[in-house]
Amino acid sequence: MHNKIHNVLWIDDEIEALLPHRRFLENRGYVVTPATNGEDGIELLKQKNNIFDAILLDQVMPGKDGMATLDIIRTINTQVPVILVTQSSDDKFIDVALGKQVTDFLVKPIGVAQIASTLKRVLEQKHIVENQIPGRYTNDFNTITNLKASQPNWQDWIDIYVKLLQWDLLSDKLAEQGLEETHLEQKKECNAEFSNFVEENYTEWVNGSEDRPPLSVDVLDQHVMPLLQANVPTYFIVVDCFRLDHWMAIEPLLHHYFSIDLNYSLSILPSATMYSRNALFSGLYPAEIAKDYPQYWQEKSNGGTSTNQFERQLLEEYLKRNDIRVKPGVQYFKIFDIRGGIEYKKRLAAATRVGLSTLVVNFIDILTHQRSQSEVLQQLAPDEPAFRALARSWFAHSALFDILRLIADRGAHVVLTADHGSEFCNRATRAYGNRDTSTSLRFKIGNNLACDQNQAVYIPNPKEYKLPAESASKDYILAKDDYYFVYPNDFYKYKRQFQGGFQHGGISMGELITPVATLTPR
Repeated sequence: MHNKIHNVLWIDDEIEALLPHRRFLENRGYVVTPATNGEDGIELLKQKNNIFDAILLDQVMPGKDGMATLDIIRTINTQVPVILVTQSSDDKFIDVALGKQVTDFLVKPIGVAQIASTLKRVLEQKHIVENQIPGRYTNDFNTITNLKASQPNWQDWIDIYVKLLQWDLLSDKLAEQGLEETHLEQKKECNAEFSNFVEENYTEWVNGSEDRPPLSVDVLDQHVMPLLQANVPTYFIVVDCFRLDHWMAIEPLLHHYFSIDLNYSLSILPSATMYSRNALFSGLYPAEIAKDYPQYWQEKSNGGTSTNQFERQLLEEYLKRNDIRVKPGVQYFKIFDIRGGIEYKKRLAAATRVGLSTLVVNFIDILTHQRSQSEVLQQLAPDEPAFRALARSWFAHSALFDILRLIADRGAHVVLTADHGSEFCNRATRAYGNRDTSTSLRFKIGNNLACDQNQAVYIPNPKEYKLPAESASKDYILAKDDYYFVYPNDFYKYKRQFQGGFQHGGISMGELITPVATLTPR
């Protein structure tokens, strides 16, 4: 038992008969204030609003019953836990009570031990969890350390990253434990070793290795095609720049509407939209698109045109190659802003039949880029926990959440994924190239590039990476870990300017390891 004294307000018209129960609680360290009716309980709450840690509330009482009393309690204090003591376990009644923010239920007849255990769970769970954190963290820290020492494969690295993110999300909810520095250091070490692991194995993966992770090119084959072959109405939704921890933050909001089968894939390299998303929609590597469908491949933006303007055509070519006929045809839509979300919801409401509907949602990517230019956004999302919270807040109020709920009502399936994630970049590394070199901070394309190969990957032969190579002098450099590229000229000026930004296109856990969630309506 936690040694904090808890004050409990107990409202029950038979409170005198419950004297043995009250004494039992008092012997367990609770201070119990009795009230024989709803009016008296409300008055006590008004007088001592901040004293009570919990309220035990009987449902059946003369005068104001428990539900009527609860309505008034919530106008006085919206946060105090209320445990409703009831004779009914009817689902409709419980739904109504939950809607009025009842914390827990006790169904009569109840024993003193049941009351005590419910109060303990409601009042002390967070404290109990926090007390167990150091031991649990030590176990997981050792597990990850042992995995790293045992030559982890790609599946091990995904498991390591998921475990690290689970601790991130738990830390968001709990008080500081003094483990933050240790955890951050372990994440940095893992990210560096993962980057080296990808560098050592990537060319084997894309050139036919049997033991390779699912990549961007595999998502349609492994997750969308089986639904289409079974004639299941399917929505394929790609959220641009959607990190795995963003998914983990929003997933609980979807459980009421969907059963969720979560898998993972790795973005191809570079982990940037023009490469990974075209690979998602085509099932092909960039070099294969450039060779087989040159009319649909554009590596550099010209005059403001998008490098991803042929996703629908690439998807239709994929379906042709796999002899899949979708009726009533493939639908494709991109949401850039609020108006786009409203327009898509109208289309969704009007659609009578769906074979395959594809949707690209750009908000997180836009937010990521805008953050680099906006002091307000940098203050709103100064680090990964704040960015994660911002992503969750956006989703909870977004057109995308509305769309997913409408799809659930229709009984269709959803495959939701990301083309790539992003990395919180804090270290600058020098890049060398001419004026024609691309401007991205995490990857560069050009001729005769150079970099520090401890901090970045130099790709002199793009064909080995299944990347287009129009000339013998074309090469790529990709930043590893949390590095970002800065040219030697005015190095320190641009180092300061771009430090602490969320970037993509390089090699890190945050950019490469992406969720692939199949959502089946409940």
